[in-house]
Amino acid sequence: MTRPDPTVVTPATLRAWPLPEPGAGKEARGRILVVGGTSGTPGAVLLAGEAALRVGAGKLQIATVDPAAGALAVAVPESLVLVLPGTEGGAIAASAAADLEAPARDSDAVLVGPGFCDPDESVALLEALAPMLETPTVVDALASAFLTEHPDGLRHLEGRAVLTVNPTELARTAGVDEDEVADVAAPVAARVAARSGLVVVCGGTEKLVVAPDGRSWLVQGGGPGLGVSGSGDVQAGFVAGLLARGADPAQAAVWGAYVHARAGERLAGGVGTVGYLAREIPLQGPAVLGELA
Repeated sequence: MTRPDPTVVTPATLRAWPLPEPGAGKEARGRILVVGGTSGTPGAVLLAGEAALRVGAGKLQIATVDPAAGALAVAVPESLVLVLPGTEGGAIAASAAADLEAPARDSDAVLVGPGFCDPDESVALLEALAPMLETPTVVDALASAFLTEHPDGLRHLEGRAVLTVNPTELARTAGVDEDEVADVAAPVAARVAARSGLVVVCGGTEKLVVAPDGRSWLVQGGGPGLGVSGSGDVQAGFVAGLLARGADPAQAAVWGAYVHARAGERLAGGVGTVGYLAREIPLQGPAVLGELA
């Protein structure tokens, strides 16, 4: 069956699909738990956590390995930082799932994956954690390895999950050659979305969002400056922050991808086509949302 072309996302598209109204207090805007980082990549959860707050999430918890936790608690004073056991390689240990069960249950959205570096250790953690998850969840980057091994691993969330990946990660998740995604990403993203029962966000020169029911959206623009280390962590944080605010997964994915792209355009105009840093992208989130009000 031929699938319809994706809906090209414009400001009018988003204004006709408004986000839930932000509540008056931090509890009303949702609590988010960001699980990620290693001893060598603590900045990833910092970027993702700040991005979630910048699109309006109310309360932030960051869960990461011991060597990074103290520094993050100072660098992100808005966050409660949870210290998790690590592996010899500096990743979050699978045994940390027991420490994450209660915080995840008490959150309105969970983001897992920013800063993960080892696919095998990512799979081990999520094999222990995923069955405990009851909250809308974003699986980012190398955490997608879990869905490669366990395509049904988040089916119990009944569609309340989002996968944020780049084309290489999408190909690995689907078990196909990277050239297949580079040529036409939409069919691969649609297969993964339907197979795993979640929304797929695939970033690249354009951003593709595909829902399990076959609906799809195309976010154009953004520019080459977004192709910088840490940028994907920011996009995942935008999506998760909107989930925490009460957006449904498809809406959070489409809005988050658009905010990320438009933030890049704003920075390109003020800084340069390339050369701005991922840490500068979250700062643009409130202004982009303001443009759409």
